[in-house]
Amino acid sequence: MYIQTIYLDQVWEIRHKVFWPDKPLDFIKMELDSEGIHLGLFDNTLISVVSIFKEGKDMQFRKLGTLNEFQGKGYGTILMNHVLEFAKKEGMNRLWCNARIAKKGFYEKLGMRETGQFFTRDEVDFTIMEILF
Repeated sequence: MYIQTIYLDQVWEIRHKVFWPDKPLDFIKMELDSEGIHLGLFDNTLISVVSIFKEGKDMQFRKLGTLNEFQGKGYGTILMNHVLEFAKKEGMNRLWCNARIAKKGFYEKLGMRETGQFFTRDEVDFTIMEILF
């Protein structure tokens, strides 16, 4: 098993399958994708992806996704622990994300906390979560 930077088309393929398989591929593309760092976790094949965006001493990760057949096996946690270590090495003060409310427990186990900010997109409820270093 290993983690490495990956190409956008690899990220988009996993995002599309995990988050919005019923939408067109362009729906999962983000405006700033070309400015991000995109990581993939491989175990013989690409299993999990995440995109990272730095702004000053803040780092946001977006679209952490693990293929459905591999969910619940710790791959997302391994990838997120890598992101946390990367943020620390980069000297970030804060790592944050827009977490689906249904998945907030996953992020809480990693030490992240809700900020009290919430929103809804395409009938999915989100909470902004963060960890401070």
